[in-house]
Parts: sequence; structure tokens; C-alpha cells
Amino acid sequence: MKIITQTVALLGALFLTNVAIAATDMSAQAKFLEAKVNNHQQGGNHAGHIEPIQFYGVFYGFTPCKNCNGIKTTLSLKSNDNYLLVTQPAKESSREFFEKGKYSWDEENKLVLLTPRDNQATTRLFRIKDEGTLIQLNDDGTDYKGDEAERYTLRRSDTVQTREVHIH
Repeated sequence: MKIITQTVALLGALFLTNVAIAATDMSAQAKFLEAKVNNHQQGGNHAGHIEPIQFYGVFYGFTPCKNCNGIKTTLSLKSNDNYLLVTQPAKESSREFFEKGKYSWDEENKLVLLTPRDNQATTRLFRIKDEGTLIQLNDDGTDYKGDEAERYTLRRSDTVQTREVHIH
């Protein structure tokens, strides 16, 4: 008899707990619905919301080199703010060089900063020309000048007609 009384008491407590949880859930759902209706009545003004801008992809280019014909360059900007830079001088040695690190970008000034993991390596700076084009900048943050200035351009893979610019 004692076991039956305890079981009934336990079932009663569980029932009351479920009723309380259901009431809380109903209250939360009502508040959510009210907020949704209010937002719709205000014309769905999302001006106060900050949408994260996603800037990533794989960029290719063939950049100038002082002691070779050029450098095949692949820059992969990943969605988790990591990057992989692969460079390969166009000369007898076909060795590829890899650099990993974090990148950050400044939407207002349209700049991407690569910060390598290796503390000995220098940071690199790119200007965002458009969502499919990066322009590598000098160490002082200015555009390269002269005949080869245009060659410091990297194009995102989905904007390039052909991948002849960089083949591994």
C-alpha cells in the first residue's frame, strides 16, 4: 500500500510539473507570436539588425616576381576566418610554399589583412575591389604602381572563366 501511495504521489507531482512546463511554453510561444506580429505591423524594419557579411572563397592569380617569370598564387579564405596561401614561383623549382593563418577584413575601408601563424612571416594586405576581386597592396598599404600593377590581382574562382591562371 505504501508503494502505491508513493507511486500515486510521484505521478501527481509529474503531472503538475508537466502542466507548469506546458503553461511556461504556452507563455513563451505567445510572446514570440506577439513580437512577430508587431514586427510585421512595423513593416518588417530590420534597420537595427546587423547582418554578418561573409567574405570568403578561393582566389587565383599570377603575381609578379623579381627573379622569376611570376608566382602562381592561390588564396583560400575560409568561413571560419582562417586562410591558406599557396604560392609557387614559375621557375625550374616547382616547389609550393604554404602559409596558414587568420584573416580579418575591414568592410568600411574594403581591406583584407592576412596574419600568418608563423610569427616570422609578415602580414599581407589586400584591397577588395569587388566581391570577386582582391588587389594585393604594398607593405605600406598602397597600390603597386607601374606596368605590373594589374598583375597583383587575385580573382575568386567562381568569377574566372578559366583556371589557366593557376594550375597545380
